[in-house]
Amino acid sequence: MNKLLFPLIAILFASQALLAQPKAAPEKNDPEAKKVLDKIRKKYDAYKTVEASFSLAIEVPGQAKDIQKGVISQEGKKFRLDMSDQTIVSDGVTTWVYQKKSNEVQINNADPNDANAFLTPKDLLGRYQKGDFLYAITDKTTEGAKVLTQIEFKPKDKNSEFSKIRVAIDEKAGSIQSIKGFAKDGSRYTFSITKLSPNKALVAGQFAFDPKQYKGVRVEDLRM
Repeated sequence: MNKLLFPLIAILFASQALLAQPKAAPEKNDPEAKKVLDKIRKKYDAYKTVEASFSLAIEVPGQAKDIQKGVISQEGKKFRLDMSDQTIVSDGVTTWVYQKKSNEVQINNADPNDANAFLTPKDLLGRYQKGDFLYAITDKTTEGAKVLTQIEFKPKDKNSEFSKIRVAIDEKAGSIQSIKGFAKDGSRYTFSITKLSPNKALVAGQFAFDPKQYKGVRVEDLRM
């Protein structure tokens, strides 16, 4: 499932209290939202590496909600996502999607311009600069002692599989708390960070996948 959000990407904080009435969906970029995003982007850009533990809630119409946990590591355009049922690895040139249950790996060319591709926090923070989204602050909520600013992103690409992406930011801590993607088919993907470890020394080979290490693995090479 390479449409996951880190993106993105548990349902947002059941204990939240409403501090402001939501605004209408953005039709132009909100300068106040840009100030928040610029501040967070500079902090994330300063990290050489980032590793985060997370929970991911997947809601598909007509199916029971699925909640998964995992760990993602990122260094530049390279990333590795490890979950109970799959592993996604990208070295910035090639992306491997390994399905553990079926013992199958799909190999694709990495495409940083794909509007439907996996979005890490750094990717999302880079794309708003490129003009890929319209965005605005739509809400402010509380979770315990935290005040969270919600920014809604609307893809300009009409072919995007997502109608909008909602990001919750803890401005005081300078961190992204959660990313929720709303797919056009009615599915919802909510990524919530449980632990963030910036500038962690990562293991050599973290961003490579060798099918030869998986006995009997079926390889589907979709690279052009």
